[in-house]
Amino acid sequence: MDTINDFVLTYSGAPWVYLVLFACCLLDGFFPPIPSESLVVGLSALVFLADGPNAWLIALSAAAGAFVGDNIAYALGRTLRTDRYRWMRGPRMQRGFVWAGRELEKRAVSLILIARFIPVGRVVVNLTAGATRYPRRMFVALTGMSAVLWAAYSVAIGALAGAWFKENHLLAVVVAIAVALVLGLIIDRIIAKLRGPTPIRTSQPLEEGVNSEP
Repeated sequence: MDTINDFVLTYSGAPWVYLVLFACCLLDGFFPPIPSESLVVGLSALVFLADGPNAWLIALSAAAGAFVGDNIAYALGRTLRTDRYRWMRGPRMQRGFVWAGRELEKRAVSLILIARFIPVGRVVVNLTAGATRYPRRMFVALTGMSAVLWAAYSVAIGALAGAWFKENHLLAVVVAIAVALVLGLIIDRIIAKLRGPTPIRTSQPLEEGVNSEP
């Protein structure tokens, strides 16, 4: 634990950390296993260190990476559709694509704005928006707004935990990430109540695809 703590204290404020954060947020736009939100929240919990990371740079790196990643996913959706790779063809992901296609038809603006806050939602919505040829200019504007809101939200969670546990930096990181995960599930439940099942809850049948032209 002392070794880990020393590593965190030594490198959390290094310039390359922001590049890593940007890259992770970018990849998370189209590759779900990347834990970008946990990284943003965890780094933000260390902003009160004497040589810790800068909250504004964390937010800027996260928002920029998220924005670029979302738009790469949109481009991939236009090019590859939503069944090119094995991970796309699984029942859960295909149900998510069906859900996203239906939601984009009904209320696209609000869906794209909140998709980044839904577990798995950001990927299926971005790919589906591209596959269904949602207007690119509108998508760019909405994902820009969503990325800024998401980055601010994540940094705020981490910074709040860091303020509570200034004397134990590793505990601050763990608590911040745990709180972010719990809030993510709560947000998913709220959205499910307001809009119907989300990608991780939907049980819609697969007979309606999202690969046809609108």
